[in-house]
Amino acid sequence: MAAPGTLEEPQVQAMFDRIAGVYDTLNSVMTAGLHHRWRTRAVELSGVREGDRVLDVATGTGDLALALARVVGPAGVVVGVDFSPGMLSLAEAKDATGAVTWLQGNALELEFADDGFAAATVGFGARNFSDLDRGLSEMVRVVRPGGRVVVLEITTPQKPPLSTFFALWFDRLVPILGRVLGDASGAYSYLPSSVRRFPGPGVLAQRMVTAGLVDVRYILTAGGIIALHVGTVPG
Repeated sequence: MAAPGTLEEPQVQAMFDRIAGVYDTLNSVMTAGLHHRWRTRAVELSGVREGDRVLDVATGTGDLALALARVVGPAGVVVGVDFSPGMLSLAEAKDATGAVTWLQGNALELEFADDGFAAATVGFGARNFSDLDRGLSEMVRVVRPGGRVVVLEITTPQKPPLSTFFALWFDRLVPILGRVLGDASGAYSYLPSSVRRFPGPGVLAQRMVTAGLVDVRYILTAGGIIALHVGTVPG
């Protein structure tokens, strides 16, 4: 059996299918509802406007894609891609007006032409890429010159007291919370490990540069637990 945080891609997909029904509840409890605010900030950083065509990768239950759709409006197009049918089913159920096109797909092999989107985003999904560099490169490939790539992700704070709280909350309490609310798959034991193995903000910024982005910057919020990265596709 693979160690937590090093699951193979099919195992991760199956895990998210199993927890889809409790995913939104757990997110709201774990973040005190602040995850919606962070997604709003990600939309702002994407720079999208009314009428734009936008891609949300690893869309999960669709909250970031729906937030993007509210900005681009009826004249725009938002595509949400995820490898979990269970997650996509919940995303579609939220989308009463059909504002988003929901597609099952692999973030490492996006089935879109080059330069087809004004922006590409990923919210709390990049740490689940089995090949982060390939996933970033794919996002860059499908965004037109001058467009932006945004990565919203949990990061590990390095200094106490927040690092102490983070270790207590994510390593001990989150797995317990997951079991109490119905996670029998071990997904919320996987979560802390996946966060810890994910690159820190500075390293992620450099890997975004390596993927082909320029003007890469990042913002830390929630006391340093949340990082929002943004870079521009060169023209």
